[in-house]
Amino acid sequence: MAIIEIDETTYDSQLSEKEIRIQKQFEQFGVKKLEVFNSEPKHYRQRAEFRVWHEGDDLFHIMFNQETKEKIRVEHFEPAAPIIYDLMPKLISLLQFNEILRRKLFQIDYLSTLSGEVLISLLYHKPLEDEWLVAAEELKATLSKEFNVDIIGRARKQKILLGNDYLVEKLNVAGKEITYQQVENSFTQPNAKLNQKMLEWALDISQNLENDLLELYCGNGNFSIALASAFDRVLATEISKSSVKSAQFNIAENNIDNVDIIRMSSEEFTQALNGEQEFTRLNGIDLKSYNCQTILVDPPRAGMDEKTTTLTQNYDNIIYISCNPDTLERDLKQLTTTHKVERFAIFDQFPYTHHIESGVFLTRK
Repeated sequence: MAIIEIDETTYDSQLSEKEIRIQKQFEQFGVKKLEVFNSEPKHYRQRAEFRVWHEGDDLFHIMFNQETKEKIRVEHFEPAAPIIYDLMPKLISLLQFNEILRRKLFQIDYLSTLSGEVLISLLYHKPLEDEWLVAAEELKATLSKEFNVDIIGRARKQKILLGNDYLVEKLNVAGKEITYQQVENSFTQPNAKLNQKMLEWALDISQNLENDLLELYCGNGNFSIALASAFDRVLATEISKSSVKSAQFNIAENNIDNVDIIRMSSEEFTQALNGEQEFTRLNGIDLKSYNCQTILVDPPRAGMDEKTTTLTQNYDNIIYISCNPDTLERDLKQLTTTHKVERFAIFDQFPYTHHIESGVFLTRK
C-alpha cells in the first residue's frame, strides 16, 4: 500500500534546480534572466490516469516505477486536484464489491476542472452489456450525492456515456473569465492554475503587438481564445478533429468573432502557404487577407519539423510554448539565426519531476 505524499518543504529547492538547469541550457541564446512561475505545491493535477490491479477480492489503483517497472499501489494521490483526491478511494470502495463493474476493469482515468466538475472513464477488457449500464447508473447516482460527476464506459469499439463526455472549465485570465470545453481522451493542460499563468504571460506579451495572429497546434483554442482580444484577427490550425470541435464550441461560448480554426496539420498549412498544395478545408478562408506579424506555436514534445520552423521565421514576432527543453533548444538554434530572444519563462506544470514547460518570445533581428 502506498500514499503518494508530497513534502512541500522541498518545492522551492526543486523549482530552483529546474531554473538553474534551464538557465544554463539556454544561456547560449543570450537568456540572462528567466521569468519563473511556480505551481501549487500539491493538488495541482486536474487529470490523472491509473491502471487497476486485482488481487483476489482486493482492487486498487496502481502506478509503475518508471525505472524499475515495479507496481506501486496508490491509496491516496496528493498531486491530484482535491476533487480527484477525495473521489479516488470512494470510487474504489464502490467498485471493489461490485462484480459487474469491476470484472475486466483495467484502467480508470480522471478529468476534473477548477469549476468543480469531474469525469470518470472506466476502461474494460470486455463488452459492456445492459447489466453494466444499470450498475454504472447506480454508481453515478451514489457518487452524485457528493460529486458533480459523469461516467464513461469504454471497451473495444464501445463508448457508453452516463452524462457528457466533456467538462466545462472556467479560467480567470487577467481578470476575465474564459470558458473552455475539455473533452475526455483529448489533450488538455493538466495543471489548470499554471495554465492561467501561462495564458496571462502570453497575453501580456501580445498587448504590445499589432495586426493578426497565426497559431499552429492550437488544440481546443487554449491560447487563441485568451489572446483574441489583443489582435484584430486570429487564424489557428489543429489536426485533431475532437480538439477543433471543442475550439469551435469555445469560440461560440465566449462570444468571440475574430478567431478562425482550420483542421490542418502544421505541415499541411506550411504547404498551403507556400502554394505547394491546395486544400478544400481552406475553402472560404482567404489567407492573403490576413496580416499576421505574430505567430504562436505550441508543438508536441517532438518540436517543429524543419519546414514549419522555416515558416515560423517569416513572422516578425514568435511566441514559442514548449513542453520539451531539448527540442526547444534544437528549434531555437535555427530561429535565432533570424530572431533574438526577448523573454524566456518557465512554468512548473509538473512539480517534483524533470519536466518543465517553457515560453519564449522572439522578435526579428
